[in-house]
Amino acid sequence: MSEYKYLSGFGSHFSSEDERYPNSLPVGQNSPQVCPYKLYAEQLSGSAFTAPRTENVRTWLYRKLPSAVHLPFQPFKGAEYFRQNWDEQPPNPNQLRWKPFDLPPKDGKRVNFVEGLHTVCGAGDPRSRHGLAIHIYSCNSSMDNSAFYNSDGDFLIVPQQGVLDITTEFGRMSVAPNEICVIPQGIRFAVNVDSPSRGYILEVYDGHFVLPDLGPIGANGLANPRDFETPVAWFDDRDVKDFQVISKFQGRLFVAKQNHSVFDVVAWHGNYVPFKYDLSKFMVINSVSFDHCDPSIFTVLTCPSLRAGTAIADFVIFPPRWSVQEHTFRPPYYHRNCMSEFMGLILGKYEAKEDGFAAGGATLHSMMTPHGPDVKCFEGASNAKLVPERVAEGTQAFMFESSLSLAVTKWGEETCQKLDAAYYECWQALKNNFQITKN
Repeated sequence: MSEYKYLSGFGSHFSSEDERYPNSLPVGQNSPQVCPYKLYAEQLSGSAFTAPRTENVRTWLYRKLPSAVHLPFQPFKGAEYFRQNWDEQPPNPNQLRWKPFDLPPKDGKRVNFVEGLHTVCGAGDPRSRHGLAIHIYSCNSSMDNSAFYNSDGDFLIVPQQGVLDITTEFGRMSVAPNEICVIPQGIRFAVNVDSPSRGYILEVYDGHFVLPDLGPIGANGLANPRDFETPVAWFDDRDVKDFQVISKFQGRLFVAKQNHSVFDVVAWHGNYVPFKYDLSKFMVINSVSFDHCDPSIFTVLTCPSLRAGTAIADFVIFPPRWSVQEHTFRPPYYHRNCMSEFMGLILGKYEAKEDGFAAGGATLHSMMTPHGPDVKCFEGASNAKLVPERVAEGTQAFMFESSLSLAVTKWGEETCQKLDAAYYECWQALKNNFQITKN
């Protein structure tokens, strides 16, 4: 699973074939009258056929059987709290913080990745292809003889505890905490785990995740395209009775049975692929003079909206870095934002709130809801000697930021029983320090 092909740039073209079957990629055309090894040619499109060349994504798959060979879909009865009903709870503009979400008990019920999906918040409608949803997963069992795909949008998966061994139609990849992966719309995958595992998922309906423009930063900085990796082709050669294909369609789950694995792709080529990224490779850009830069300098991936410079969702990280600003309050400033900010913590302690915000938990600061450093952070930073300082060592916090106003599900606000009712107290001891001085 350690072997990958570099993703040298979004929009680039890639190809891979299982080394057991050399020359399985057709030469000169995508769908010859008879494919090598008598495979079936199948195109997976991630954009409209007529999308501009810079946005046009599709991949040709050469497989033992086409995806259409399955029995009719029926409603899937697992994943009770994986839903996109944004009207089940009244709006809540308060600052929200969740304690670490539960892991399945080690000796209890077996829960796989799909069964362990829980929706926390979101906005929009997958039927109109506009919006997003934020989920957590909590599982202790592998997806045996089953696969999942999302008809509604892309999944950006952020492991917090436990390694995910992910099998896709394109091959396999292992994704550990402090790494992420993206499974684009429609691509089928299965998740295997060897211990209780937990993490976060950002789902977008509008388009696909891309690298942000760098503007004045120039050619280098932030996430380097060469550090993104895609799987090398591998396929499952077993005959599998009652293999389950689980589909997310218009916000609900369905399941169909078939007598073969979906992971039967011997070769592929195209530019629509799953990929992973190691967050430790992010090149941090920061201030070396004064003031605290906006968090947009920490953007790894973005899903743009139709408004220039405004995202349906950004994936932002706050990695270890040096802080050297002069005459400056260095932690994040107090602010109210026209964006919604959902934060999670992969490991360590977040520098602006070292108490109460724990790994495996989350916060949501909704549109125009005020937030910022707690009392301890404010007082410490206001009196600190401003020398070069290493910030967030051993820590990785992240943010899902959106221009949409997010609604919290009943599971997120009530059923999970992880909402911290005392969160607001972290600001209550801030003092009025206003002083009038005479010249």
